Amino acid sequence: MIDIRKFDTLGHANHGWLDARHHFSFANYYDEGRMGWGALRVWNDDAIAAQSGFPPHPHRDMEIITYVRTGAITHRDSMGNQGRTAAGDVQVMSAGTGVTHSEFNLEDEETTLFQIWIMPDQAGGNPGWGARQFPKADRSGQFVTLASGIEGDTDALPIRANARVAAATVNAGEQVSYDLDAGRHAYLVAAKGRIRVNGTEADPRDGIALRDVGTVTVEALDDAELVLVDSL
Repeated sequence: MIDIRKFDTLGHANHGWLDARHHFSFANYYDEGRMGWGALRVWNDDAIAAQSGFPPHPHRDMEIITYVRTGAITHRDSMGNQGRTAAGDVQVMSAGTGVTHSEFNLEDEETTLFQIWIMPDQAGGNPGWGARQFPKADRSGQFVTLASGIEGDTDALPIRANARVAAATVNAGEQVSYDLDAGRHAYLVAAKGRIRVNGTEADPRDGIALRDVGTVTVEALDDAELVLVDSL
């Protein structure tokens, strides 16, 4: 099955400093038909104004992946970690038994990002954080794994879930494929560019939920930047 969730149907909250779109029920946005997709629980499309951000707040028992689209985000947490993640790069926080963190845009320009939450395979464990650069040139014409808890995915940021976050860049007129195993769920978003997924067209930042499709084939109608989550 393929279900296109158009961008203008997503949940929306504009706090001034934060303009957020919610692919799944989150905060004051509730849709019983959009509570998650497999182990994927949250996909927020955030625009954070310059010199603003999320003050310290707690999490537990969640794998939180931040994919920065433009600008940069600066992370601090109760474990003593601090780091700046710039456009195209990724950070992962395993909340485990509990952690407090802040995420601020300390830049002089707006930062846009995808914030992705995946439910861990089991509760508990020590919290952790990590970040890594993933040059876009390395994922040209192919999906590259950014974060994963799947056996064999060694060259990626680790998460505590049987799930994978992958990304690709595709030139207009070209295509890229991803093999989705039976029983698994994929959720795909084009950060930019119009695409055609297994024959169905989607606009930038639409959500595309897939299951039982075998191979996911994405044709770029424009130069496109893709992010995909594969989970049980």
